[in-house]
Amino acid sequence: MIVALLAQGTPLTETGLWIANTFFYLIAFVAVGAALKMVTTSNVVHAALYLLVVLSAVAATYVILGAEFAAVTQVLVYLGAVMVLLLFGVMLTRAKIGAEDDLDHEQRWIGGLVAVGMLAVMGYSLLEAYGSTQLPADMQPQRVGPISDEIFSTYIVPFEALSVLLLAALIGAVVVARRD
Repeated sequence: MIVALLAQGTPLTETGLWIANTFFYLIAFVAVGAALKMVTTSNVVHAALYLLVVLSAVAATYVILGAEFAAVTQVLVYLGAVMVLLLFGVMLTRAKIGAEDDLDHEQRWIGGLVAVGMLAVMGYSLLEAYGSTQLPADMQPQRVGPISDEIFSTYIVPFEALSVLLLAALIGAVVVARRD
């Protein structure tokens, strides 16, 4: 609804802003909760699935902000490619599922404490930098043409280097798994 109003160029009413803020805070709560579970879980597969929830929440935040191209890119690149690569790496390296005595020290609370500390620093920094700044109510959605021209002309070399890096990581996971 919010995205449709922004696409039509209709300014948001007070109710529309309240709905957008409510959904934003709900999605932010889910993202922070999943991020905390991700760093405190002892199961590698569960951590990857919590990461999937966090990345999905980021894509939903992009939709609320009216950046549909960024949301679709987030879904395709991170949820599609990177998560598949991560899960392949976990499966191909034959990582044990569950707790391991030699790796687990039952000090997962330190990871949670670090995550909460980073959240506090990030929140303070954002409030300090953007305290009372509000988004304009008459935001226009960005067009995909200029973004794609920038990605596939100026940044084509880093874009392709990243694809080669991901391919090398997948090949490395297969080599480590096949070392019998």
